[in-house]
Amino acid sequence: TTEPRELERADRVVFPGVGAIGDCMREFRAAGFTSALIAAIAQKPVLAICVGMQALMAHSEESGGVDCLGLLPGRVRFFGSPLIDSDGERLKVPHMGWNVVHQTVDHPLWHGIAQDARFYFVHSYWVETDANLIAGTCDYGVQFAAALHRGNLFAVQFHPEKSHTDGLRLLANFATWKGGN
Repeated sequence: TTEPRELERADRVVFPGVGAIGDCMREFRAAGFTSALIAAIAQKPVLAICVGMQALMAHSEESGGVDCLGLLPGRVRFFGSPLIDSDGERLKVPHMGWNVVHQTVDHPLWHGIAQDARFYFVHSYWVETDANLIAGTCDYGVQFAAALHRGNLFAVQFHPEKSHTDGLRLLANFATWKGGN
């Protein structure tokens, strides 16, 4: 939607994001969505995806450094180089393709999804945050938060809509989730 008031009427909210965080934050703020998203998170289930997850953090290194929403503590960091996997092979940035997500908490959105299931990623930046917020991790030269949780909020770095059966299961779980843990 392009209308912040639509979030009030929704029974749940998906906060997607594609592209650069600088442009995302500028458009998000200009459209007046900040207070509407904060209110939504307090009242109903919210799923943040990719840049939507990154926007929840305090700061991002992308776009020359951007202050984000600050709804969760932490920052968004560039993968950097050289990025090396466990076999000593150089990894490319962006991280694009299928990768394993290790679930670190028993959360309703993980129900019916096997431990270490594979999800589809497309990103050059990763979230660094408090360990107690992390619901899943992924390894791409560095272990990073692939999923976060707090109250009515669940956020993922991967794209569930592109992640076949497990991604569809996560979206189905979100559609019936009442919020909270």
